[in-house]
Amino acid sequence: MIVTIQDDFDLEKIADSGQAFRIVRVGNCWRFVAGARVLHIRQLSAHQCEADAESSEWEKFWKDYFDLGRSYAAVRAAVPQQDRYLRHAADVGQGIRILRQDPWEMLITFIISQRKSIPAIRSCVEALCRSFGKLLLEEQGEPLYAFPTPESLLAAAPEQLADCALGYRLPYVRAAAEAVATGKLDLKGLAALPDRELLDKLMEQYGVGIKVANCVALFAYGRTECAPVDVWIQRVIDEHYGGVNPFPKYGDAGILQQYMFYQARTEKTRSGRE
Repeated sequence: MIVTIQDDFDLEKIADSGQAFRIVRVGNCWRFVAGARVLHIRQLSAHQCEADAESSEWEKFWKDYFDLGRSYAAVRAAVPQQDRYLRHAADVGQGIRILRQDPWEMLITFIISQRKSIPAIRSCVEALCRSFGKLLLEEQGEPLYAFPTPESLLAAAPEQLADCALGYRLPYVRAAAEAVATGKLDLKGLAALPDRELLDKLMEQYGVGIKVANCVALFAYGRTECAPVDVWIQRVIDEHYGGVNPFPKYGDAGILQQYMFYQARTEKTRSGRE
């Protein structure tokens, strides 16, 4: 089907924005995996894409997944003129959208993300999916697996998990799997909490600090006032804002953080510093 999107939408920038680790280019399309759903979508122009979804599935699921009910152009336009770095970052990152992803997958992937590069995170996540996820389909002779359930990770032997390059994060992953599988951590129920309570509840989980909690809040629960501060963003804060975090004064801080993150990585990658 042909999809018309009258707002910022750039698949390549979304894929490279560091918020999802299973987006892959397949031929001239980008492949997104969300639970048992698989979407192939290609950019035809700035405002048109071709997707292999039925219109009913697009309306019911993928529109929310891509946060198409929000005007990102309006978010960019609201950036104050005097914040020159942020205005530049918003221009460079135009097209990024905050994906509404599964809370369980976000919890595990951002636990894994600690002190790992994006390529290493992707490799680790795919290893978990291959080892413990359900087979979804085969594409060009390669199997594609769903993200593993809490129960499947909880049942895995420690040495099997260690083979997925979890390192010191292994006990954090096992603790999260146990908490969710037993109902101690009700990820669905957390959606009803206000931002501060949501962050506090997430940080009660072993291995989850404020950065991981903000990532889960933003990328799973759509809390766009939550702005994760990792090493890339801290460097931006130190170099361009005199060490003072600028995000508290912005209502859509999480979206603006993504523009800054994308700009910082693009700038440093071009200079040979990943």
